[in-house]
Amino acid sequence: MIAEEKIVEILLRRGLKVATAESCTGGMIASRLVNVPGVSSVFEEGYITYSDEAKQKLLGVQEETLKNYSAVSSQTAAEMAQGAVRAAGADCSVVTTGIAGPDGGSAKKPVGLVYIGTWVKGKVTVTECHFAGDRMEVRNSAAQRALEILLEQLEAEEK
Repeated sequence: MIAEEKIVEILLRRGLKVATAESCTGGMIASRLVNVPGVSSVFEEGYITYSDEAKQKLLGVQEETLKNYSAVSSQTAAEMAQGAVRAAGADCSVVTTGIAGPDGGSAKKPVGLVYIGTWVKGKVTVTECHFAGDRMEVRNSAAQRALEILLEQLEAEEK
């Protein structure tokens, strides 16, 4: 069973709702969740917040956070995760913000850097990831890892 199927199974069993907020993955996580039959009972909303303005308007990411740490930061991912739960009225969320390339990277924040955030029953977790490959490979890897991390968090919370 693939990660998204396991996620939907857990959410259905526990009566929980999930929301997504994606920047660099541009809806890939939501798309993979929606591929699973029965997801309509557990998937609340998905946000594609590519711009800083969208992160602020839809998810409540603070302007100071974006100014002090940038959109690609653990701080922004944490605020996105909290904001997605709040905006959607969900029980958990999974979010991504990163640099898919081929440009936009720097020495401090290289192409392939992605922060994946989750919010599960009040606990925020942010994971810094570094993916290799072209733009699509980085995005696919980030979406896959985001689903795996959400699954890990849901399974840990069940114990």
